[in-house]
Amino acid sequence: MSELSRLRWHCRRGMRELDLLFERFLDHAYADLAEEDRRRFTELLTHEDDTLFGWFYQGEVPEDAELARLVERIRENFGLSG
Repeated sequence: MSELSRLRWHCRRGMRELDLLFERFLDHAYADLAEEDRRRFTELLTHEDDTLFGWFYQGEVPEDAELARLVERIRENFGLSG
């Protein structure tokens, strides 16, 4: 299984909103990430859906500054930035 296929599988969440967000990011922006941000994206996917939903749709911010930067980049890609 390729890296992208594996990630696509892990992007399948329990919430349709998150599925759409991550699928779009994989299709449109993942390839442009630096290796460190790719690792961080994999780390991001280990968080619970309710935490992710808070970060992407309720304006909550991860404590880790680099993770927060990636969350904001994904939000911008999906048109969710304020």
